[in-house]
Amino acid sequence: MIDTDPGVDDTWAILYLAGLPDVEIVAIGAGHGNVPTAQAAQNALRVLDVAGLHDVPVAAGHPTPLQQPLITAEFVHGSDGLGGNGGPTSTRSIVSESSAEQLVRLARQRPGELTVLALKPLTDIALALRMEPRLPQLIRRVVYMGGAFRVPGNFTAWADANTGHDPEAGEEVFRAGFDMVVVPMDATEKHAWVSREWLDSVAQVDTPAARYATQILDDYVGLYTQLQGRTGCVMHDPLAAAIMCDETLAEYEEHQVVVELAGHARGATLIDDRKGYPAEASSIPDSRRPVRIAMSVDTEVAMERVRASLVGQRTGEVAGQALA
Repeated sequence: MIDTDPGVDDTWAILYLAGLPDVEIVAIGAGHGNVPTAQAAQNALRVLDVAGLHDVPVAAGHPTPLQQPLITAEFVHGSDGLGGNGGPTSTRSIVSESSAEQLVRLARQRPGELTVLALKPLTDIALALRMEPRLPQLIRRVVYMGGAFRVPGNFTAWADANTGHDPEAGEEVFRAGFDMVVVPMDATEKHAWVSREWLDSVAQVDTPAARYATQILDDYVGLYTQLQGRTGCVMHDPLAAAIMCDETLAEYEEHQVVVELAGHARGATLIDDRKGYPAEASSIPDSRRPVRIAMSVDTEVAMERVRASLVGQRTGEVAGQALA
């Protein structure tokens, strides 16, 4: 399952993966984050239609975070999450089971085979854990686009959007014991910036994926251009998808991660970054499994793979895995 809240960069990530012959998208779970859950599910169906993946089911996630009010980000992604240019609604419908139920069912059917690419708040993975405590053993890996460790957040000064939108869910997932790769803002802010020239190289190609990816961009690029004083945008989710396909693109640090649940720093992703301290002096006293955090990425290769997929070129990339 691509766990997603489309969203402009989510859409680019889905279209990128759809163009790779060695990636099997088994299902999508769509939920709150960039937009409310109902809109996210409709957007996921639209994107799959563009990609020609008419048999990939979409399940709707939980409508709200576990313990806080719903906050969405249309000011970043446009009124419909797709720059106001998402196009007609799909003729398909979402499936009857929830996103969490879908994930649990697929994990039980294909134990050890499936990677979950998590591009939104972790609400539905946390709910799936409550249904199936063995989920960390049943899922091959979780690749999460989230966290802000040594850089400011984009939700608050301390929290990235995906973790900040549901801190309780984030903490449940980080302590659960998944084999987990985290692609934080530390990596995406530095290594997922694309210029106007890069975007134009996609816009000039007449494939369904390139046309659709380009038509939803204006609001997203406008915001990033205003924030950074240069024309372009940050493709957070496509970078996470590229790392999911080829983990050698990144260099990692391994840390236990805790999500702050109170106070001014609520939603912050915390690590014990001190050097040379004995294990018994750790500020994270429980035995939660460390995760691998991508801190630097081969930007040129990663983003060229994204571009090449959208314009219909083959790069020789082999993923060798299925996405639940």
